[in-house]
Amino acid sequence: MLCFEKRRGKLTVRLDGELDHDRVGSIRMELDALISDPQIKHLVLDMSGVSFMDSSAIGLVLGRYKTLARRGGRVSVARTGPRVDRIFELAGLYTIIEKLA
Repeated sequence: MLCFEKRRGKLTVRLDGELDHDRVGSIRMELDALISDPQIKHLVLDMSGVSFMDSSAIGLVLGRYKTLARRGGRVSVARTGPRVDRIFELAGLYTIIEKLA
């Protein structure tokens, strides 16, 4: 179960642990259910608890970006650690995903 907060069209979700192939499927389903609310225009992924992520996690972020972009929304990440930050940089995600301070 994801920890999240909805406020004025913004959904903040805290992700924890390892974001790998085994876990991403269930996270994707929960996120999709949360962002199915048409009021949500901004998804913030709090990455402070993420210890590892693989290419399936990159796909998770990109998929939610595409979903929200279709309705004029956006995705941001917050509190990325050095490892996660490096993955986002190498994958070029910061060209479409905003990094919050």
